[in-house]
Amino acid sequence: MSKPPAKIEDYAFLSDTQSGALVSREGCVDWLCFPRFDSPACFASLLGKKENGHWLFFPVAKIEKVKRRYRGDTLILETEIET
Repeated sequence: MSKPPAKIEDYAFLSDTQSGALVSREGCVDWLCFPRFDSPACFASLLGKKENGHWLFFPVAKIEKVKRRYRGDTLILETEIET
């Protein structure tokens, strides 16, 4: 599945303080450095080439509405997807 990267404001940042990921509103991990921030990227589709890869997880039905928020003062992301 080929797709253009999301706008930067549509990404959420996830981290466990050791690594980090950028996740689009549609549930696509477009950037992931693992197991540490200074590791090479596992997924790097932000660079625009198909071979850089991404991980996409979403409902089979058409997405009608997405609501996201960080829980309190944490990097825990809550996502609600309505189909």
